[in-house]
Amino acid sequence: MAYKVLVVDDSSFFRRRVTDILNNDPNLTVIDVAVNGIDAVEKAKTLKPDVITMDIEMPLLNGIEAVKQIMANSPTAILMFSSLTHQGARSTLEALDAGALDFLPKKFNEIAKTTEDAGSLLRQRVLQLARKRSTGTRKALSRSNQSSSVSTSPLIQKKRVLGTAPILRKPLSSENKSTSIPSQQLKSSSGKKYKLLAIGTSTGGPVALQKILTQLPNNFPLPIILVQHMPATFTHAFANRLNSLCKIAVKEASHGDVLKPGCAYLAPGGRQMILDGTEGNSKLKVLEDNSARIAFKPSVDVSFGSAAKIYKGSVLGIILTGMGSDGKEGSRMLKNTGATIWAQDEESCVVYGMPQAVAKAGISELSLSIDDIAPSILKEIAHG
Repeated sequence: MAYKVLVVDDSSFFRRRVTDILNNDPNLTVIDVAVNGIDAVEKAKTLKPDVITMDIEMPLLNGIEAVKQIMANSPTAILMFSSLTHQGARSTLEALDAGALDFLPKKFNEIAKTTEDAGSLLRQRVLQLARKRSTGTRKALSRSNQSSSVSTSPLIQKKRVLGTAPILRKPLSSENKSTSIPSQQLKSSSGKKYKLLAIGTSTGGPVALQKILTQLPNNFPLPIILVQHMPATFTHAFANRLNSLCKIAVKEASHGDVLKPGCAYLAPGGRQMILDGTEGNSKLKVLEDNSARIAFKPSVDVSFGSAAKIYKGSVLGIILTGMGSDGKEGSRMLKNTGATIWAQDEESCVVYGMPQAVAKAGISELSLSIDDIAPSILKEIAHG
């Protein structure tokens, strides 16, 4: 049976285009369209689609508010369409925070060289979300929305002075603990000495990273590198958002940055972030990459591979939710130097692609629920 999709957009042209693209896949069928946010909320409730594609700018009720109401009343996997502008980035991040799972640029020529490639990518993304939804995600989506919405608390909406923002710790409960690694069996400190925390992710990563990083204290003893598959216009806004929510400092990485403890460096979209120098004095190189050889810009493999050369076994590397296998080879390089690699577990992933790749290859030592990762990091580095 084909997965059911609801297409939401105030543009009749775009509704027709998205409908035609999705209906070209026998595994997908557009069951209806909605012309504004209010229409979307009602049809999500009555039609119960597997996936909703949602525009942000719409009359009567915008996409962000529509996502909030849908996730509160009838949780559904939602893919947002966004403009590649600064405001578009901020709005998309708000939609992800409200419970949307993924996003794509609305102008298809911005995500692919040909219309055919863009259509294939859209179908692939929708199928991934639909398959996740079909394996019992509606309950998980509701929990995810509840946990992500805590970031809108007035306590953390205030403009932050570095190191003084309040930290929000979401207590672990029996409802959100990983079935694979119960809380009482979380990784305790192994006695290893770490010099770097490295995290790679893609689809579902913004919410996952926010959940982890907001639990780290402002005296976190390691520098952190973050590689999130994201367009160039999004990474600056995302880094600023994380910086406003976290006790640690978060910034979009710049060429020549010296890695400092308690600071997270987000790889800029469209470029590669490489570690250079020595373990005691490491710097970041941010390089243009016009080669077709590496699909992702930034690439987890590239950043992790450079970390293996500088820090060798003194790295705790973590692969979070994401489509594909980027990070597997970089994690393998780290593992071969003695580094520790963990992966997010399937149940808590939006897309269990990247974590599955390192787990199946025998590279990762643990598979952890997203709720357990931050406490496990603090225990492993003997900080908790």
